[in-house]
Amino acid sequence: MKRSDPDKVYIIAEAGVNHNGQRELAFSLVDAAAEAGADAVKFQTFDAQKLASKSAPKAAYQKQSTDAAESQLAMLKKLELPRDWHVELQAYAQKKGIEFLSTAFDTDSLAFLVELGMPVFKVPSGELTNGPLLWQFARTRKPLILSTGMATLSEVEQGLAIVAHALNADAEPANMDEVWRGWSRLEYRTSLRGHVTLLHCTSQYPTPFHEVNLRGMDTLASAFGLEVGYSDHTEGILIPVAAVARGAKVIEKHFTLDRSLPGPDHKASLEPGELKQMVSDIRALQVVLGDGSKTPQASEWDTRQAARQQVVAARDILAGAVLTRADLTTARSGRGLPPTALWGLIGQPAGRSFATGELITP
Repeated sequence: MKRSDPDKVYIIAEAGVNHNGQRELAFSLVDAAAEAGADAVKFQTFDAQKLASKSAPKAAYQKQSTDAAESQLAMLKKLELPRDWHVELQAYAQKKGIEFLSTAFDTDSLAFLVELGMPVFKVPSGELTNGPLLWQFARTRKPLILSTGMATLSEVEQGLAIVAHALNADAEPANMDEVWRGWSRLEYRTSLRGHVTLLHCTSQYPTPFHEVNLRGMDTLASAFGLEVGYSDHTEGILIPVAAVARGAKVIEKHFTLDRSLPGPDHKASLEPGELKQMVSDIRALQVVLGDGSKTPQASEWDTRQAARQQVVAARDILAGAVLTRADLTTARSGRGLPPTALWGLIGQPAGRSFATGELITP
């Protein structure tokens, strides 16, 4: 995914469905994300009737945080973000200096978001294997961020093959054989670079630490040669900060105004103060990571002069005496011959007399 500053981590404050269907709460989430210093605030756009059937069960974490007897469809219906709110929220976010994003879960919602002019599209983990919708996401030709929660490496590759087909072919594929034939072409695979970012993710809310597996980012980067990031569902801010230290270029983190609010995602979300701290820690970490070169820093030059030792006389030395190892030692002097020069002086005649502790000069 191309960014104006490729070295800056792109932080998405995921409001998701934590607006609970309340307009004022949605706008307050934009305020909190902007105040925290995130790059984008992201919601979810879907038609509950198209997203879930009447018989679709809830996930275990949803049963724990909402009415277990309620269907997934009924829960989602209450969490829809009305279309007219999108336009208002987008304008409000722009006023607050933060990008407005939303994830689509069906083709009509995607078409609506295209009309709104989303700068980038985030494909949720659940839709990574939804070939037809994924193809439509890619067909927008907007930068894509693909979450890989619940996925095997082969499923990630299949998703990337579909994206590559959409970027290069004239029409939807007739079958997966056509997709894989395209994937075998170097130009198809190359078209993903700078266009697609893969997010390592564990789709559990909250995610226990032993299931985070941050090394999964390394696997994705090595397997596909694409930029990687991390979509976090753990409690706290340790893991997203650690992900940045490990090379994540995009961080997505759920947040809420209050973790005690009813709803499926509040418990695994940060509150505003925590979100602000996470952003601050990530920005500080970006600074301390540096550029990777191993050279003295500007502030080290004075210390370097004061802390390093030079060759001095270990005892009084007469002029013309042949120098021995016992005649020489090192001490901090601020100038003079470096310690490694000591060995080359042994066996040489002293050019003049030196007192104990005096700097040896050629």
